[in-house]
Amino acid sequence: MARYLGASCRLCRREGLQLFLKGDRCYTDKCAIERRHYPPGQHGQRRSKLSDYGLQLREKQKVKRIYGVLEKQFRGYFEKGERQKGVTGTNLLVFLERRLDNIVYRLGFANSRAQARQLVRHNQLQVNGRKVNLPSYLIKMGDTVQVTEKGRKLPLIQDALEAVARRGTPPWLELNKEEAQGRVIMFPGREDITMPIQEHLIVELYSK
Repeated sequence: MARYLGASCRLCRREGLQLFLKGDRCYTDKCAIERRHYPPGQHGQRRSKLSDYGLQLREKQKVKRIYGVLEKQFRGYFEKGERQKGVTGTNLLVFLERRLDNIVYRLGFANSRAQARQLVRHNQLQVNGRKVNLPSYLIKMGDTVQVTEKGRKLPLIQDALEAVARRGTPPWLELNKEEAQGRVIMFPGREDITMPIQEHLIVELYSK
């Protein structure tokens, strides 16, 4: 399975904002954005004005990096969102939010989506009582996601659950912290996705 293996902080600096790719480190003064708030590379500190296409491309790259999705899969979510009723951009974001690795992160079982993806791949999560090891598995309304009995003993899951109070649980999810279990009570609305995303730029890019 293809995935990005470079420095995560480099991606945040390239997009010019915190993408929360490294869990707790992103909340400290060690965050790369706090220390070097300019793009990486030898020309990073040069000021450059982006074209309309450049703005659209950067927005697409930013969203792909937030959710840890590569181009082919991201384009697939866009095409699904385009076929559905409603606003295409919002549909795209809802598909990304419904990914199992994102749900695991949102519930607080992991400190980052990359960590959540690893837990899913290592069979530490169950959906409706059955083990699922596909990070891209799309959760349905009413589904229950639970950490396995073995997984609950892992220090990284215990530490992540302790940090839930700081990050909070989205209103469309219901968390039972003691049982390390969560349930999807509804799909997120656009107002529930709080990252600074301008999805209309992605729609414009793909509609050319």
